[in-house]
Amino acid sequence: MISDAEQLWDGYANDFDEEADHGLRDPQVRAAWQALLAPLLPEQPARIADLGCGTGSLAVLLAEQGNTVSGLDISGNMIRVARSKAQEAGVSIDFGQGDAAVPPFAPASFDVVLARHVLWVFEDPDAVLQRWLNLLAPNGRLILIEGRWSTGAGLRASECRSLVLRHRAEAELQHLTENTQLWGRTVDDDRYLILSPS
Repeated sequence: MISDAEQLWDGYANDFDEEADHGLRDPQVRAAWQALLAPLLPEQPARIADLGCGTGSLAVLLAEQGNTVSGLDISGNMIRVARSKAQEAGVSIDFGQGDAAVPPFAPASFDVVLARHVLWVFEDPDAVLQRWLNLLAPNGRLILIEGRWSTGAGLRASECRSLVLRHRAEAELQHLTENTQLWGRTVDDDRYLILSPS
């Protein structure tokens, strides 16, 4: 049986990449995401879990840099697009359909856990975050890209940082709203990145 969440995100799959920061089709937007993420990663090849990976644009970008990437999304349609995208790019990525709230990966199996615009959707983000952190190997890094949208949905940067600091010693905040190259346009909501290296 298809869950409500799967049905919802399945419905977005066909047009999801129309947003510049989703599809990364614009070379400038793609280069901006590469420039943002590359300095945050450990030495290649890093083992990276992209949780709530959508159509796989970031997963493909990271795999092209020589990393070993696993992508997980609740939407079967999103995963189908992601697999096709990886094939077109000539990279090997382990894409799977599943709930990012309870990722089906072994503890301590990744050097990096990455989630973009995912944590805010869960009713208990603290519990989800703990499960994500359990996936990290010693010295593993958590990278969250989140936001508080103009609609009122999402997580405030201070709220998200506090969540991370319940479990980790460090949570470095970087505001992203004014970096229009990441989004391909001007945005008026609060978008940010949190890096937790330990």
